Amino acid sequence: MRRLKGRELLIATHNRGKLEEFRALLTPLGITCLSNADFGLPEPEETEDSFVGNARIKARAAMEATGLPALADDSGIEIDGLDGAPGVHTADWAETPKGRDFVQAMTRAWTELEARGVAEPRTARFRATLLLMWPDGHEEVFEGAAEGRLVWPMRGETGHGYDPMFQPEGFDRTFAEMSSDEKNAISHRAVALREMRRCLEGAE
Repeated sequence: MRRLKGRELLIATHNRGKLEEFRALLTPLGITCLSNADFGLPEPEETEDSFVGNARIKARAAMEATGLPALADDSGIEIDGLDGAPGVHTADWAETPKGRDFVQAMTRAWTELEARGVAEPRTARFRATLLLMWPDGHEEVFEGAAEGRLVWPMRGETGHGYDPMFQPEGFDRTFAEMSSDEKNAISHRAVALREMRRCLEGAE
């Protein structure tokens, strides 16, 4: 595993919620997180059918535009009973002519579960793939998952995306009812980042 020698890392995302999660997770490691917004980078089109493929697109675009090591995340929710959907299309379910509407996306997910008569508990998992790319094109990939169940109606005001309907395994609150510190300790992204710590801290 290659070590990240510098302390600056470009987080290749346009999602403010994800960026704040990464900053909360990486700042304690002495990493300065820059963002696409700091450089006015456009959002690349995600054309792959896998999390790692889309993460690679985002990381490469950011790295090539800035010359900095770039960390990209592609993540989504897989819902049992919906054949793993929305999966890599998680954000697409929220797209509207006026931008992303995750209340719409969550409502669609629950409505489809109802239409199929999927029994309770309605289980699901968040998956995250982190891809760290160096300026020479070398990459390292780290993956994490958080198992849980879906609840309705939505609960909580924090978090982002599908957090208000996802109750992680072993807890009686949704991600959106947890503080950022609580969520960041158990989230799919945190699991992937723990795998990545050896790279960031220089351990082999």
